[in-house]
Amino acid sequence: MTYEFILVDQPAAGVGRVQLNRPQALNALSSPLLDEVMAAMRAFNSDDGIGALILTGNDKAFAAGADIKEMEGKTAIDMLMTRSLTDRLDLKMHSKPIIAAVSGYALGGGCEIAMSCDMIVASETAVFGQPEINLGILPGAGGTQRLTRSVGKALAMEIMLTDRRLSAEEALRYGLVNRVAPLDEYMDVAINIAQKVAGKSQVAARLTKEAINQAYETSLETGLAFERRNFLLAFGSEDKSEGMRAFIEKRRPAWRNR
Repeated sequence: MTYEFILVDQPAAGVGRVQLNRPQALNALSSPLLDEVMAAMRAFNSDDGIGALILTGNDKAFAAGADIKEMEGKTAIDMLMTRSLTDRLDLKMHSKPIIAAVSGYALGGGCEIAMSCDMIVASETAVFGQPEINLGILPGAGGTQRLTRSVGKALAMEIMLTDRRLSAEEALRYGLVNRVAPLDEYMDVAINIAQKVAGKSQVAARLTKEAINQAYETSLETGLAFERRNFLLAFGSEDKSEGMRAFIEKRRPAWRNR
């Protein structure tokens, strides 16, 4: 496909990358951009040769938020009848692990999209925040829920009620991101992690991702039951047989992803 607001490539074997590309607007999340991201993500998700995805922006901004000009004149009913950012970019529907490679601003909807990915690699220049309070609104694409689960109630309150921004190092300290790297290295770190994921069984990776996500959404008892279900499902895969044979034979497994 030809895209207007994103760039798409494969920076390494088994890795698909989607880059937000509205630099003049700090990658503000317009509806057309989000639709293109979803189309590209769906294409990668259905590609058997891709085992992991990277979502990124540019060095100055991952995404500085939603497109305010697009929302300014809308009423509550307009917003109700329009697909939200969450609806347009439901990353949970994708079975393959997604890594957000974040540099510069990740604010508002940009922070929410990064948090909806499975891992976050940040450059030293990354800044995370939910400044919706300054617009007379609140986060509406998961910010009040995901950020609170990541950093705790007290800090989430401060971030969302006072527009406190988290530096990359603070985000690492509070558990919001996986890694922090220099500006000229953060993408290589993200690609390296994605390659490691892509080199594993896609079946096992999918079942693991599903089980981990359940930990956010259910009680411990329900989560353990879901984990047990996926554990048993893995025993029905060809990859389980290949992985165990390879271990016994002291060789690298040749995953069939089925």
